Amino acid sequence: MTSYADILSKPTTAVKGVGPARAAAFARVGVATVGDLLRYYPRAYQNREHVRTLAEIRELISSGPDGKTAPCSSILTVASEPVNRMIRRGMTLTKLKLFDETGHVEVTFFNQPYVRDNFRTGASFRIWGRFALEKSRLTITSPVWEPYVEGRELPPIIPVYPLTRGLTQKSVAQSVSAALAMTGTGGEYLPEGILSSLSLPTHTYALENIHFPESLEALEAAKNRLSFDELFLTSLSLSVSGGRKNAVSKTVIPRADPVPFLGAIPFSLTASQIKAIDEIGDDLSGGKVMNRILVGDVGSGKTVVAAAAAYFTLSAGYSAALMAPTEILATQHFTDLSALFEKLGFKCHLLTGSTGAAKRREIIAAISGEEPVLLIGTHALITPDVTFSRLGLAIIDEQHRFGVMQRAALAEKTEGVHTLVMSATPIPRTLSLIAYGNLDVSRLDELPSGRQPVDTFAVDESYRKRLNAFIEKQVAEGHQVYVVCPAVEESPVPEKGDDPLEMADITLFDLLGPDPELPMKSAVEYSEQLKNELKNCRVSFVHGRMKPSEKDAVMSAFSRGEIDVLVSTTVIEVGVNVPNATLMIVENAERFGLSQLHQLRGRVGRGKAKSYFIMVSDSKGEKARDRIETLKRSRDGYKIAEADLRQRGPGDILSENSVVRQHGQSTLSLIRALSNSAITDKVTECVTRILDVDPTLDRPENAGIKERVADLARRSSGTVN
Repeated sequence: MTSYADILSKPTTAVKGVGPARAAAFARVGVATVGDLLRYYPRAYQNREHVRTLAEIRELISSGPDGKTAPCSSILTVASEPVNRMIRRGMTLTKLKLFDETGHVEVTFFNQPYVRDNFRTGASFRIWGRFALEKSRLTITSPVWEPYVEGRELPPIIPVYPLTRGLTQKSVAQSVSAALAMTGTGGEYLPEGILSSLSLPTHTYALENIHFPESLEALEAAKNRLSFDELFLTSLSLSVSGGRKNAVSKTVIPRADPVPFLGAIPFSLTASQIKAIDEIGDDLSGGKVMNRILVGDVGSGKTVVAAAAAYFTLSAGYSAALMAPTEILATQHFTDLSALFEKLGFKCHLLTGSTGAAKRREIIAAISGEEPVLLIGTHALITPDVTFSRLGLAIIDEQHRFGVMQRAALAEKTEGVHTLVMSATPIPRTLSLIAYGNLDVSRLDELPSGRQPVDTFAVDESYRKRLNAFIEKQVAEGHQVYVVCPAVEESPVPEKGDDPLEMADITLFDLLGPDPELPMKSAVEYSEQLKNELKNCRVSFVHGRMKPSEKDAVMSAFSRGEIDVLVSTTVIEVGVNVPNATLMIVENAERFGLSQLHQLRGRVGRGKAKSYFIMVSDSKGEKARDRIETLKRSRDGYKIAEADLRQRGPGDILSENSVVRQHGQSTLSLIRALSNSAITDKVTECVTRILDVDPTLDRPENAGIKERVADLARRSSGTVN
């Protein structure tokens, strides 16, 4: 009999209707298995439940916050045949009138000439979108439409999925529906007693209603259950593996004399850096295995704290290893730390995927010897042939870029090795218990002296000429510029035969507050535009779909000053240190979360020159404006993280591999994950109840839980650069 876990692990081609082409499209957004497909949650929903007459829509707009527009759903009839006409730049404009017993509305479609074949006089449709009142005329542009037949029930809430080339809303919904049919009701892993005591719906109910909610109440219940699942399994897996936290260590590393180390660094440490170094020193010398995370904003000085830990380790005769997620970041660490440790009398080596065979043999021989060394590298450090004779400390930088199993692989190179992981993602203290599980936490909550605050501004498209002039001014003064776009490439224009739901990307409103998304700037196309507009600037681009070697080559060129303006997606959120970069412009700032914007801002202001962070957005949405205003007011990463949690939940903080997906996909259970503190209370209660009586999850009633924890560990073993 095929188990539920076996079904989840099947490739997407096992799903009815998913052939090689669609499977390849799903693969582009990280969906390879049936389980991935079920976890490919909608990024938003369209609420078409409350149908209004045109008179009611007029009244709603007039009494609304701006008196101009409102998102609504209405049942309307075609009053006149659509008319197509060509306008500038080869675009097609389609216009028609719809009506009900209370009035009429003028409808306009751009570049969709095929709609003329669908709208016949007298036919009725459910129309959904943003209605506008223009000089007493009711209008709507590019609405979503569905044929309406009296007596036939239409779904009240429609999912909107993140898309890529080869996927449509219709094809994704069909595939998800087929995957749900494959799995049936076999996905429940929690005992009935826990479900009833915590008032949670079944797992099957949650999956069905997260994708195809029967009501707002059902959607809320589904979000709560999946939020619980995500946090419960994460917390449980960390707790089960947490015995290592208090394990006795045979590697006792006494504190070395700090004077040589402090004399070798050309700056003074902050109070929080000194405190973190003291905490690490206590751990290393305390006789227990250190398992600590060092958290701090970009630029808060985590690397020098890690260097102090490595100094203690090498001084005691043990080697240390530092693993970074990308070759360029590993190389940067090697450049900075090799110079420091040479002053202190210790050798550093760099090992990456591009290290030549002869050099690799030399490095492996060095770490196998008795002399302590600091080895810096990428995933190459965890290959089987890399063995240390005396590894005392494993340091993992940008820990969220690695899976759980990858982080563990380095620590397991030697029995009882101490582990220090670093993260530039400030997490609210309310999340620390679940997010960090069995890790002790050190926080850097102040910036090093001499760092100037980054001036932060928000502007709209009317500032475009001034922005370009400001870019040219920065470059003329010898500085460099980042321009961040939310997309890699432009979205295709819908063609005949596409599902009308495709237009959801133009008129999309979140259930928690209307906020129409504006057309997205893309890194590839916008870099070409800037090359034409900024004649005296060297412009290039980088994005997450490029090969790692291509990304590294572009970032290295930018670091060397060979590129003046780098147009990028959020791939530069974790990247090379470029002190000469003094300006970052974020296009479509409404598309980014608060914490993500804060992370991006940390890429500038790293040198002595004055730096600027400018968010560009034409959004009138209240939530987007609140995010932007919060970032303008605050520079404290923890306060911003708390605000982000209140506004939209923790994003990818706790996802299985913490990958920010290029196409906008996010784990929906996390978008709401901890907004309700009752969920965290339930998680803590449940984990404690289970582990108190079954710390290894070996009891038969916990078999399903153990299987899910193992599945989470397997999925966590992957990473995306």
